[in-house]
Amino acid sequence: MFIFVRMIYPSNFEQKIDFDQIRKLIDAECVSEMGRFYVSKMRFSSQPRIISRMLDQTMEFIHMLQTGQSFPAIQCIDLREELSQLAPAGSYIQQEALFNLTEALRILDEIIILLKGKEEDELTELKLLASEIIFPKEVYETALKIIDTKGNIRDNASEKLGEIRQKLRAKQNELMRETRKAFLFAKESGWVPEQAEMTVRNGRTVIPIKSSDKRAFKGFIQDESATGQTVFMEPLGSFEVNNEIIELESEERREIIRILTRFTNMLRPYLEEVKAIYRFLGLIDFILAKAKFSVKINASKPVISENQNLSLRRAIHPLLFLSHKNSGKEVIPLDLELHPKQRILMISGPNAGGKSVCLKTTGLLQYMLQCGIPVPASPDSEFFILENIFIDIGDEQSLENDLSTYSSHLMNMKHFLRHANEKSLVLIDEFGTGTEPQLGGAIAEAALEQFEKKGAFGVITTHYSNLKLAAERMENLVNGAMLFDVKELRPLYILKIGQPGSSFAFEIAHKTGFPSYVLNRAKKKSGIKHLRFDQQLQELETEKLNIAQKQSALDSEKKQLNDLKEKYEQLSAEIESNKKLLLEKAREEALQIIRNANKEVEKTIREIKESQAEKEKTKLSRENLEQARLALEAAKKKKQENKPKKENRKFTSDIKSEVKQTPTEDLTPPKPGDNVSIKGSEIVGTLIEIVGEEGFVNVNDIRLKIAIKNLLRTDKKPKLIQRRATIPNIKNDINKKAEEFHLSLDLRGKRADETLEILSRYIDDAILLSAKEISILHGKGNGILRDVVRDYLKTIEQVKEFGDAPITLGGAGITRVVFR
Repeated sequence: MFIFVRMIYPSNFEQKIDFDQIRKLIDAECVSEMGRFYVSKMRFSSQPRIISRMLDQTMEFIHMLQTGQSFPAIQCIDLREELSQLAPAGSYIQQEALFNLTEALRILDEIIILLKGKEEDELTELKLLASEIIFPKEVYETALKIIDTKGNIRDNASEKLGEIRQKLRAKQNELMRETRKAFLFAKESGWVPEQAEMTVRNGRTVIPIKSSDKRAFKGFIQDESATGQTVFMEPLGSFEVNNEIIELESEERREIIRILTRFTNMLRPYLEEVKAIYRFLGLIDFILAKAKFSVKINASKPVISENQNLSLRRAIHPLLFLSHKNSGKEVIPLDLELHPKQRILMISGPNAGGKSVCLKTTGLLQYMLQCGIPVPASPDSEFFILENIFIDIGDEQSLENDLSTYSSHLMNMKHFLRHANEKSLVLIDEFGTGTEPQLGGAIAEAALEQFEKKGAFGVITTHYSNLKLAAERMENLVNGAMLFDVKELRPLYILKIGQPGSSFAFEIAHKTGFPSYVLNRAKKKSGIKHLRFDQQLQELETEKLNIAQKQSALDSEKKQLNDLKEKYEQLSAEIESNKKLLLEKAREEALQIIRNANKEVEKTIREIKESQAEKEKTKLSRENLEQARLALEAAKKKKQENKPKKENRKFTSDIKSEVKQTPTEDLTPPKPGDNVSIKGSEIVGTLIEIVGEEGFVNVNDIRLKIAIKNLLRTDKKPKLIQRRATIPNIKNDINKKAEEFHLSLDLRGKRADETLEILSRYIDDAILLSAKEISILHGKGNGILRDVVRDYLKTIEQVKEFGDAPITLGGAGITRVVFR
């Protein structure tokens, strides 16, 4: 009976798909050897439940990293080997190991507190991991009482230790006093070399004495200098004290060992639980390292399909992404799809066009996923769980095994054909190469038919035409082409599924400067029809891609235009509604004014009649009437002052025309001899003549040149002002305006109401002086002044267009205005 074994082939599979580099990058993110141990043990799994759980664990950490949440750093030393040595009775933990153990328990305690503080539906996978750990609280609390944060045994670790250390400090102080006293005496006696101080030799405090004076100093020689000119002597008075100190230090060490032994006896029943804690901390460090790496490559968890669908959407090779990111380049994403009715993808196209990258990206991302690592692809990508992944890429010739390049390919194919099934992914680069093309292509085609028969999935690259045709002929195979820009002679690195690609050997050879006469001869030998077909096919695909991109841009612009249209219609409706309300309100106010005036007049007439036109009574009534008139005018003036001046300019004009009901303007084109008014102003004159699209208007004997489209026929008559006094004034006024007028207006620092008043006068002057183009400087800031200026310009009919000035002239800080 044949037993199927899950496998990854060949043995150097990870090196061939670059997963060894992924492993190194994750290892670099670990902060503990325990985490690195898990990185080294990371393996391919075919269990969907395990894979999904590993991905969920990593995604929980990714969420924490992306939302700026902190997590305790797993900076502790693995003590599992030392803990195993504590099993025999009588053994005890070393002081340094106790300190490291306390740090590990502290980190675990912080993790438990953090997880308990989360909501029930947060970090569920990490909580599940932590729930399997038994925290030895008694051991942790005892350890904290024994050792401090610097790794020293506390004085109060035991009552006896405290007494010993108290005696030790007293004796050390006594020793220092005795030694200092002897040192000063020796120094005064001239026995100490210049600039020499007390020091320590063989664990004892000694005084440097000149060799010639060593017999004069009472003490014991502990050491001497290399030259023999200085001896280091322990004073006689310090000798006994030093011996007592040494005895106390030995007693201190014995007490510390007793304390550590007592602690180890408490720890021994929990050794397996503590080992599990270290495994947990290492696993947490490993998962966190995967999350940190995943964030760097923009990875996410894809959909795990149960229907054998492999759909890569916007997938990228993680190493290529990191490399391009460092150099500021962009990686073109890969879209690829395999499913039960499209199991094998045959990719063809030019050399260096991205075929091998597509193959390796597919294999690497599938392998990463089944090792529990999120993949750099769109979250709606689909993967299904495979049992085998085989790859044949690169040169595997071996002198030791007497294998040529082609022989190694055949050995790989033999293994693939023997073990491939419907849960296998076969990755083959340059299928069929390495021997005579006709024979190699035939063997490759036969192997391809067998893969299809076994139901295996695959991504295969080739240049052979018979394999491209086979993909068209076989039911579950599909061709794919790496697109190539034939105009620019450069690869586009875009995979197009559905048809084969061309190798573009002649185009690439031509680009490299290959002799043209040799290429022309080669074209004749290869068959010109085949060349033209390949080229036309690729040109059609490139053109199709360009059309799709343009269509996408048009759709986007169309949507934007529809949004603007909808916004315009909404604003137009609001304006019309506001206009009607304002007109109605104005009518009511006008009628009220008339009613009030009529009442006052009637009252006055009645009082005059009743008083029989007595002079005093009549005079008083007239005064009352005049006061009423003044009060009405004051109320009217106040209302006008409270209304926006420029924004409602058009509405105010409409209101006046509605109230007066005496329109004075005619929309028919004016002709010489007509009285005309200038749009946007109250200037009235007589049209003298029309030249092209411009007219000459007489205003109080001043000849003005104005565009015909800015003139309206009117029944108003020009105001005739005394020639002697008025004409020079008008001329002087216009000349003065022309001299003082500037083609730019600076509104920076102005308030909105000031801006409208200044801008209104400036625009009127520009229209009067026939300015063609002006600039309004309002600055960038928050854009308030800019919006005020442009909203006003929209109401001026003489304005043809306006927009930002060129970047070199101020950009968005200046609005450039062009008049009609």
